Amino acid sequence: MLVLGAIASVQIGSAVATTLFARIGPSGAVTLRLVSASLVLLVLFRPRFSGRSRRELMLALTFGFVLAAMNLAFYHAIQRIPLGVAVAIEFVGPLGVAVAGSRRRLDLVWAALAAVGILALLHGDVHGLDELGVLLALVAGCMWAAYIVVNARMGRAFEGGTGLALSMCVASVLVLPVGVAQGGAHLLEPHALLLGAAVGMLSSAVPYSFEMEALRRISTRVFGVLMSLEPAMAALAGFVVIGQSLSAREVAGIGLVVVASLGASRRTREPPIAV
Repeated sequence: MLVLGAIASVQIGSAVATTLFARIGPSGAVTLRLVSASLVLLVLFRPRFSGRSRRELMLALTFGFVLAAMNLAFYHAIQRIPLGVAVAIEFVGPLGVAVAGSRRRLDLVWAALAAVGILALLHGDVHGLDELGVLLALVAGCMWAAYIVVNARMGRAFEGGTGLALSMCVASVLVLPVGVAQGGAHLLEPHALLLGAAVGMLSSAVPYSFEMEALRRISTRVFGVLMSLEPAMAALAGFVVIGQSLSAREVAGIGLVVVASLGASRRTREPPIAV
């Protein structure tokens, strides 16, 4: 349930964020998202900066870099290609985590089924896609894979959401220069601030907190396969929020990834894998 809630929240937030691109650009939207989420997490968890070990600080810095790179690449991708297609391409990251960590043949079957569903979602949209958008989605996918692995370590190294709050502050500092350069004074407009705060809650504070708690309970391999729901949720969010239609083939692809995710979730009784 934590994973499903995170998926729904982040994709609705991504769809809402696209409405900001014309005014402040993708980098500006990422900046408002991360800064607003950082403020909320700092108030909620009040992390201490002093007294941390070198390992904890390096882990928080690494996770902050991953968050910044993943969000920047993804938002610039969805400026150029449809949301559902971008997430489907980006899914190479969690799918790779699922396959790399698998020790059972059945888990590979679920991963393969999810891959077929992703191909179905992509079919019909590949021709004419912006090449830079596709490349950025692939970069975001690589960062997504790193996010899954590092997030699991964060959950074991920090209590509650303190590590996430620290890393979100790092990510905010990293994206701030490019966000200000692209968004300028428009970042301070009430409309942009309000939507940016909503996106920050939907796409960062809520889902990242949910995912960190989920990764305390299930292995990174199972988490990676469960995230196969992400392309389906992205296509649905794109349809509901910004009017991107779904073809029959895309609906079939959604069905395949849902079945794959349900199959993987039935094998979650094992303890989390140490990474």
